[in-house]
Amino acid sequence: MHKLTLTALAVLASSAVAPGALAQDAAKGDPAAGKTSFNKCLACHSIGDGAKNKVGPELNGLDGRKSGSAPDYSYSDANKNSGITWNEAQFKDYIKDPKAKVPGTKMIFPGIKNEKEINDLWAYVSQFDADGKTKSN
Repeated sequence: MHKLTLTALAVLASSAVAPGALAQDAAKGDPAAGKTSFNKCLACHSIGDGAKNKVGPELNGLDGRKSGSAPDYSYSDANKNSGITWNEAQFKDYIKDPKAKVPGTKMIFPGIKNEKEINDLWAYVSQFDADGKTKSN
């Protein structure tokens, strides 16, 4: 009976930890799901090997890049003067409602409200370095 009680306690203890671990993993995002979500962005943006500016700038090396600084792209004054250096927090705030974050931006995308999708999209976009190669972890 004592062994059964210990086993039950061990199962309960591990299940109490698991939801927190799952929530933490969800906050990291899934790059594969983010690639699917990026299909919404493809009309205007490209990323990866051979990415070029389109209606919007290419997004290679976005993590750590200053807003308005992709070479050979004609940015709005709002983006050039936003003072944003892209990182996870800035991106996640921006992608929810681009026009609210940077009034005057040329970006007409209405935004993504789903937190999981935002996390997945960031996981995908942030894995590319400035040369369009995926960063090794």
